[in-house]
Amino acid sequence: MPLAEEISNRKVVGSGNRAEKDGDRAVGRLLQKVKPKLLKKIIETKMLMGEVMREVAFSLAEAKFTAGDFSTTVIQNVNKAQVKIRAKKDNVAGVTLPVFEHYHEGTDNYELTGLAGGGEQLAKLKRNYAKAVELLVELASLQTSFVTLDEAIKITDRHVNAIEHVIIPRIEHTLAYIITELDEREQEEFYRLRKIQEKKKILKEKSDKDLEQRRAAKEVIEPANLLVEKKDEDFLFE
Repeated sequence: MPLAEEISNRKVVGSGNRAEKDGDRAVGRLLQKVKPKLLKKIIETKMLMGEVMREVAFSLAEAKFTAGDFSTTVIQNVNKAQVKIRAKKDNVAGVTLPVFEHYHEGTDNYELTGLAGGGEQLAKLKRNYAKAVELLVELASLQTSFVTLDEAIKITDRHVNAIEHVIIPRIEHTLAYIITELDEREQEEFYRLRKIQEKKKILKEKSDKDLEQRRAAKEVIEPANLLVEKKDEDFLFE
């Protein structure tokens, strides 16, 4: 029956939606576990970043005190960036997270800077700035991953809620309606068959009654018995 097939299909779809909901919940729980770890790492990196930037400020002041104003020399020697950033992708529970990393390219254009004085302070300043750049890149990677992860959790939660509160109730309502229709059709079919049987019974009783009446009136012609020998009459020819 078409309705029976529809029920079977709806049950399969309902089972699939429940499995999908359970899968999304599992993914959501996994992402929720990753999120606090990521947030903790961001806080630690920001605290470390504050310490490094203080070191940078002190190093810059020391370098300017010992080597004078070297900003003009730095600007004139700028050719291309020595520190560059590249992006990679990481997969966490099916969510693609961007990962940034820095790398050095080329030679140091400021190796001779500070020969006249303050070379040690300038070297310390470069190391501190390199550490600051490294932390900034790491912090940018962590914060971008956190925002992406947070959005993925929200989407997963919306998906689970839609399946749980919209799709599954709709399928269950449809199944209940189909089952009700099948029950009504079954009752109608039973009633129809019972009426047919009653009508056949009435017709048979009427036929039997008519046959009895005809037999009583001797109107019924009994069928000939071929097994009983019957003599033919003699015909006389004049």
